[in-house]
Amino acid sequence: MARRTTVTFSSCNLYNLNLPGLRVYTDSDGWTQEAYDKKIEWTSDIIKTINADVIGFQELWHQKALQDVFKESKLQSEYSLLVPDGHTGQSITCAAAVKKEILIGDPDWITEFPEKFKLASGGDDAQTSGISVAIDKFSRPLLHFRVKPRSNGKVISVYVAHLKSKAPTKVFREPWYKDQPSYYSKHRAALGSAISTIRRTAEATALRMILTEEMKGNENPVVVLGDLNDGQHSNTLNVITAQPNYLLSGLSKGGSDTALYTVGTLQEYRALRDVYYTHIYQNVHESLDHILVSQEFYDNSKKRLWAFKCMDLFNDHLNKSNHKENGTSDHGIVRATFEYRPAK
Repeated sequence: MARRTTVTFSSCNLYNLNLPGLRVYTDSDGWTQEAYDKKIEWTSDIIKTINADVIGFQELWHQKALQDVFKESKLQSEYSLLVPDGHTGQSITCAAAVKKEILIGDPDWITEFPEKFKLASGGDDAQTSGISVAIDKFSRPLLHFRVKPRSNGKVISVYVAHLKSKAPTKVFREPWYKDQPSYYSKHRAALGSAISTIRRTAEATALRMILTEEMKGNENPVVVLGDLNDGQHSNTLNVITAQPNYLLSGLSKGGSDTALYTVGTLQEYRALRDVYYTHIYQNVHESLDHILVSQEFYDNSKKRLWAFKCMDLFNDHLNKSNHKENGTSDHGIVRATFEYRPAK
């Protein structure tokens, strides 16, 4: 195993990559052969452009579709593709492509929340009513694997996540809705959005619990890649990152045992302007796709192993709205590069 001086991570939403003719959500016909061919061509091109050591994928429906991408790109000999066995078009999952020489062990897909996960409270005071949220699994399985870029370095734990979207949950099929449709039809967007937000927040909390259990009291480097469906200053991201203090003194005295740092913020400190967006909806430009890193990747951490070099964003294709026709993703692709430079 080589002693790499840099390591690159990327997050890429595949925009419902399934084989042609197979169902995608409620669309029973799915992609046409022509549309599929365009998706494979565009995705393979962007993979070659990214050229990352680790690529986390979201919205993969079929393992063969990802194989087709890497066959088209002629990179299949360089990467190990991490896809669940038997994943053949019936559901959505997270996946990854990892340079073969750095992958350690086998991947794991996590569906269930931690056994002791609880979202319940009787209220903080007399004016606050009780609350209980009965959610116990991720909408999209969480992928976990490990890489080791340097033979004399530490193993890096990587998670690929895809949290619940902001799209309102469809509530018109619920019995309570059907009992009073004339009333609830006026409020279904608000109710559906609230349910989606609660589900996304619960998933963020479950992920945070998993991260804390892995990170607390040690110096193991961790990276989270994913379409988290919220901005870097949202409550969802605050839960996942634990809101670390970005010490700017440059004295390598910062860092936090269990917190994560967003490369979007790290890039802001290197630039004069923030133009980071990975998704456009109704002319609103948002950053939904993130790379989060532990203190071992934070420049000003006393525990630093890898220093942040740069973040690259591939989002020009978002300027064209017809992604089905063009074969493009409806998300931008994020890449972060780190160089091996342990704190002295």
